[in-house]
Amino acid sequence: MNGSEGTIMVLVATRKGAWFFHSDTARRTWRVEGPQLLGQIVSHAVLDPRDGRTLLAAARTGHLGPTLFRSTDLGRHWSEAVQPPAFARAPQGTAGRTVDHTFWLTPAPAGEPGCWYAGTSPQGLFRSTDGGVHWTPFSCLNDDPQYIRWMGTVQDGTPDGPKLHSIIIDPRDPAHLYIGMSGGGVHESRDAGRSFAPLLNGLEVVEGFDRADPSFHDPHCIRMCPSAPDRLYQQNHCGVYRLDRPGDEWVRIGRNMPAEVGDIGFPLVVHPRDAERAWIFPMDGTDVWPRTSPGGRPAVYGTRDGGASWQRLDRGLPPQQAWWTVKRQSMCADGLDPLGLYFGTTSGELWTSADEGEHWQCIARHLPEILAVETGHPSAAAT
Repeated sequence: MNGSEGTIMVLVATRKGAWFFHSDTARRTWRVEGPQLLGQIVSHAVLDPRDGRTLLAAARTGHLGPTLFRSTDLGRHWSEAVQPPAFARAPQGTAGRTVDHTFWLTPAPAGEPGCWYAGTSPQGLFRSTDGGVHWTPFSCLNDDPQYIRWMGTVQDGTPDGPKLHSIIIDPRDPAHLYIGMSGGGVHESRDAGRSFAPLLNGLEVVEGFDRADPSFHDPHCIRMCPSAPDRLYQQNHCGVYRLDRPGDEWVRIGRNMPAEVGDIGFPLVVHPRDAERAWIFPMDGTDVWPRTSPGGRPAVYGTRDGGASWQRLDRGLPPQQAWWTVKRQSMCADGLDPLGLYFGTTSGELWTSADEGEHWQCIARHLPEILAVETGHPSAAAT
């Protein structure tokens, strides 16, 4: 764990700016800073775990359009990226693609300081090697005709537009990457992005569509287990899945959820030290897709056995009439022991648990719609 182990920082990205919450490792009281970047749609804000002081925020502004902001002093000062993610210019006379917003940010492993990856809407993969100042297209898929067909169009129905997300770098091999595309499926590269291959076996699609066609697959969130990098969990438009490599068959572990709740949702969190443990936040995924807590009774569900069984974790959460949900980037863990869990809601509430989901408390209300929640450990020098 880089940074000061005595402090924890929760970064909350919203539709109207960002807020930062600070505490010690007891996590009993919280100090709030913000708003930062007020009025801007902040899709994702991440503290660099390699130095504990650099922040990147993906934003969409009224006057600047899609861009990224960078701070090297924990948000006291911000500067805009000199070269934000942008697709290559299309040949004259042909239609090109334009970045609507950057959706996902992933820092590279510790051995590549200053290297970041970004996923955009519409689907594109970009990289920076200078700490987020300059971004360039990364890999073949941005301009590959087959991949562009699988990506679909802006009119395909994904809320806030189609997007590339869940950029995962294998900590054992930086040339080994996974990505998710909504829509477009799950894809893997073993050659540093020079090529990608679909990883779809076992995944279901909406009834009536061809599951062999990646364009009909809609992964919501993919996570690699830090303690066992050969295990992946996935929250999908069609359930919750687990994959154990070197196999290539996803298993729908969400079938073990209570039938009245189902296994449809957006976020997924894995335990950093125990690959058997994971948490999800189900939503109402019935035919009309209300995208609210089932029955207005929100709850986190956790597994201790790799998805063979699930436990409802709702102590402290509203018992009824709470019609919000949690977006795919809006649930995370802090790495401490016991593990702290956090989620932000579409109604602007930030909930925390300092005991791995057994008890919950709300530490912020009336924020704008929360789009992403991340944690980090600021360095002592930065604070």
